[in-house]
Amino acid sequence: MNSNQELRSIDLHTGEYHPYYGRYIDILNGLELFGALESGMSLMSSLIDEIPKQKLYYAYAEGKWTVAEVLVHLMDTERIFQYRALRFARNDMTELVGFEQDDYVPHSRANQRTKNSILEEFMAIRTSSLTFFKSLDELSLLRVGKANGAKMSVRALAFVICGHQAHHFKILRERYW
Repeated sequence: MNSNQELRSIDLHTGEYHPYYGRYIDILNGLELFGALESGMSLMSSLIDEIPKQKLYYAYAEGKWTVAEVLVHLMDTERIFQYRALRFARNDMTELVGFEQDDYVPHSRANQRTKNSILEEFMAIRTSSLTFFKSLDELSLLRVGKANGAKMSVRALAFVICGHQAHHFKILRERYW
């Protein structure tokens, strides 16, 4: 993509993503894609610093994820969405299956992790996402594939990664501390 051209979340068309993902796109309020991906790294670092030590393994209610599980969920989801974006950007028209987030959490070992190990892994994943999406041209960003029965553009996947993070950070701050 031409570095002089800013892609904002408001540039997306509703046909580029399933309505379920609209909440993640809307929360971005027109942010520029690469700025949102980059700021997500500093936001994660700040959030990790902000987590009270006794709250990392805390869940606000029975059956809810702990803070650590939420953070690892963000990383799992980003990896999956980045993989989908790679497949679609390379014009792979194979329909991809969905994933059940609740099945991932018990096997994530999130509650055996430290804040530092979570932050280190998140930074690696986000750096990879940023590098990948910056490498794409406009045609690749506009390509659409199908996952979990719904069409999604590559650029919509990138924005959903950012909006998903913002959504969960809001929940963490409202319900966890």
